[in-house]
Amino acid sequence: MLAKKYLSKVVELTNPIDGIYTVSFQSQGRQYKYKPGQFLHLSIDSQYDGIGQWPESRCFSMQSSPGELNLKITYSVKGAYTGLMEKSLGVGSDVWLKMPYGDLFQQQHDKTNTVFIAGGTGITPFLSLLTYESFQEYINPKIYLGFRSQTFNLYKKELAGLCNSSKLVNFFYEDIDGLLDIKYIFYENGKNSNYFISGPPDMIKNFRHSLITLGVASENIFTDNWE
Repeated sequence: MLAKKYLSKVVELTNPIDGIYTVSFQSQGRQYKYKPGQFLHLSIDSQYDGIGQWPESRCFSMQSSPGELNLKITYSVKGAYTGLMEKSLGVGSDVWLKMPYGDLFQQQHDKTNTVFIAGGTGITPFLSLLTYESFQEYINPKIYLGFRSQTFNLYKKELAGLCNSSKLVNFFYEDIDGLLDIKYIFYENGKNSNYFISGPPDMIKNFRHSLITLGVASENIFTDNWE
């Protein structure tokens, strides 16, 4: 699927926690086309005409599923560009999106006993799959989600349908349970499962290393680390 440019408008923006924003975009032309787990480049350059050299931008995972009309992302204010986004974006703002990129869930993998591990906003690429029809193809999946506290779990509504099964979704809150424990997750699932990991770069690196040390084959570990 070739990347295309979409002139888009901000149709919803929430700021549930200081420094964290969830933004919904609506295409001003063709309908968005992408697959679960893919990401986009977002530019807030108001002078861009959609034809010339692509301007400065930032990558974000798509949180919404391909079946939705609007496209949603969540971002944390961590650097200069996200700082500009915080100051300039509002409902009605025009932006350019260039997408899709990545193949997180399109890579060959066994869909039986698949393990999904996410820390913080690293859950967003997973949501695009978990809320999409193709997630029904997974047999006995397990999901482990870590947050600083319950306040930072902004995704309860999207996960509501999955949370009916206590064995499917496992929440860990740092202020109550401590950090996500990759050894605990491994001992619950074993070396023959496929593991998808998304979150801060250090977490991804450390979890991948730990799983390999514990005997999981590197080809059974998939990471969302395009940053």
